[in-house]
Amino acid sequence: MGDDSETADINEQHEPEAALVEKIKPTKKGHEKTKPCKDRAETVKVLNAMTSTSLRPATSNVFGEGPMLVSDIPQSCRNTEKDAPGGIILGIDEAGRGPVLGPMTYGCAFWSPSVPDSSLPKGLNDSKQLTEQDRDRLLLDILDSHDVGFVLRVLHASEISRNMLRPNPYNLNAMSHDAAMQMIQAVLDAGVKIDTCYIDTVGTADYYRSRLERVFRGKGIHFVVEKKADSKYAVCSAASIVAKVARDRMIGAWKFSEQSYDGNHDFGSGYPSDPRCKSWMGNNLADPVFCFPDLVRFSWGPAKNAVEDGGVKVEWEADVNKEEQETKRQAQQMSAFLAGGPSKKQKPRTGFFEKQRMTRVEKLIQI
Repeated sequence: MGDDSETADINEQHEPEAALVEKIKPTKKGHEKTKPCKDRAETVKVLNAMTSTSLRPATSNVFGEGPMLVSDIPQSCRNTEKDAPGGIILGIDEAGRGPVLGPMTYGCAFWSPSVPDSSLPKGLNDSKQLTEQDRDRLLLDILDSHDVGFVLRVLHASEISRNMLRPNPYNLNAMSHDAAMQMIQAVLDAGVKIDTCYIDTVGTADYYRSRLERVFRGKGIHFVVEKKADSKYAVCSAASIVAKVARDRMIGAWKFSEQSYDGNHDFGSGYPSDPRCKSWMGNNLADPVFCFPDLVRFSWGPAKNAVEDGGVKVEWEADVNKEEQETKRQAQQMSAFLAGGPSKKQKPRTGFFEKQRMTRVEKLIQI
C-alpha cells in the first residue's frame, strides 16, 4: 500500500472532460483495444468523472456500448514473455442487475499471486455484506495499492433497453457474459498474462465456463465460475466493490442527459420494490411520447406498464406494413385452400428490399 501522501482522492478532477471521455469511449467495433490509463493519477481522474458526474460518451445515450475504464497496469502484473510460467489472478462481479433505474456495472480486479497479503486491501468481502462506509474505504485502498489493477464496464439503462427491446432481443445474461469477456480481453490486450479467472456466475455456471473456455482457447486461462464467488475469493470481492461503489456514486450524482428534464434524485435504490422508486416512477413520466428520461430501463416490466398506461400510442409504419403483409399472406393461403390448389409459401425477403421499400413485380406490361 502507498503512504498517506499517495492516497488517491476520488473526489478530485482537474482534467478537461473531453480528454477523459477519450479514455472510456468505445470504437466502432466496441471496446476493442481499449487502452489502460497511463498511471494511477489518471485512473482516479477518469473514475471520478465516471462516478461523480456520470461521465459517458454522448453516443452511448442513443446507440452502441457504454463506457469502459481500464486502470493503469501494476508493474507486478506485467509479463511480456508469453511462454513464461504463472500469471495474474483475476475476479469479475457485477452490481445493479435488478433495478429498473440506472446502469448495471461490471467490475474486474486483478493482481499477481506473488504479491504479499500486506500489499492488498484488508477486509475484502462480498460488497453486499459490507456497510457503505467499509465499501468506500476498500475502494480507496484498492486505488491506493500499487499492486491492484481493475476494469470497470458500465452498461447504462439506455444500452440495456436498446438491446432487450430490439426485434431479436439481446438478453441481460448475454450482455453480462459479453461484458465480462470484454474486460478479460482488455487485460490481455494490455500485455498481462492471466493464470486463473474467478467469476460470480450469471445463468448456468457450466455453460458460462464452457463459453469462456471456447472464446479464450489457447490463452492458458483456468476459469472458475461459481455462485457466490464474490464471497469466496478475495479478488472477486475486490471486483464486487469496484462495481458496487461505482454504481452507487453514479446513481447518487446522476446527470440527466435530457436538457429539458428537471427531475429529482429521490428514487431510492432504483429497485422496483423500493417505495421511493415506485413514487418516482409514478411522478416522472415527463413526456407523452418519450415518457421517461434515459435513467430508466424501458425493457423492465414496471416501465413497460407505465409507458402503456401513460404514454401516447405510436403506430410505426414498419409494423403496419408487416401486419398488412401477414394479413395478405393469410388471405392468399385461404384462397388457395378453398380453390383446392397448392399453397404457395413466399420466401422471406431480405432486409435490403424492406429497407428500400421495394415490392415484388407481379405483372409485366408491354408498351
